[in-house]
Amino acid sequence: MMTLALAKGRLLPTAIRRLRRAGFELEEPNNRSLVAYDKSKKLKAIFIKDQDVPLYVEYGIADVGICGKDNIWENGADVAELLDLRFGTCRMAVAGKQSPQAYQAAQFLKVGTKYPKIATDFFTQKGLPIELIKLAGSVELGAVLGLADVIVDIVKTGQTLAENNLHILEEIAPISARLIVNRASFALKRNEIELLCRSLKNDSRNES
Repeated sequence: MMTLALAKGRLLPTAIRRLRRAGFELEEPNNRSLVAYDKSKKLKAIFIKDQDVPLYVEYGIADVGICGKDNIWENGADVAELLDLRFGTCRMAVAGKQSPQAYQAAQFLKVGTKYPKIATDFFTQKGLPIELIKLAGSVELGAVLGLADVIVDIVKTGQTLAENNLHILEEIAPISARLIVNRASFALKRNEIELLCRSLKNDSRNES
């Protein structure tokens, strides 16, 4: 039996729908559900926070997992990425109140974010010194009230930024849901995992 870690939250309904179309009949969990099985008993699903999925897969608690690319990057977990599932799409971006010209000319920035690793890696590659301000709540508020010069966060439509007089200054990378695998599990359960991967990949093509 394969164990699949599924991220609770915005990705979960689509993930379950995609799994059903791929032949794995999982029931959508209630708020307290932690574990579920598909009808064939070939798949066990565990429901955890998005940011924890890569760790559960890395340590072999789950053979495979579905979570956002942002959490794979931020976690730095030693997992293999098998498939871009092409849902939950958004962008990781730098945003703020300042003009693009002022941003490009900056020699130092205070950066507010929920993603300290991604932000640090990005600005290190640019060779731009930063002061990192880790935020847990509304990241946009950090830029609105001047706690940070810019923010690094996920942007979907940009409506929240616009409503707070903020705008995208630079896009870091596209984000979407990904299928990841534990490296040892891929060797031990290769046939089952490749079947899951092919089924989800075919379903993705049908959607496009």
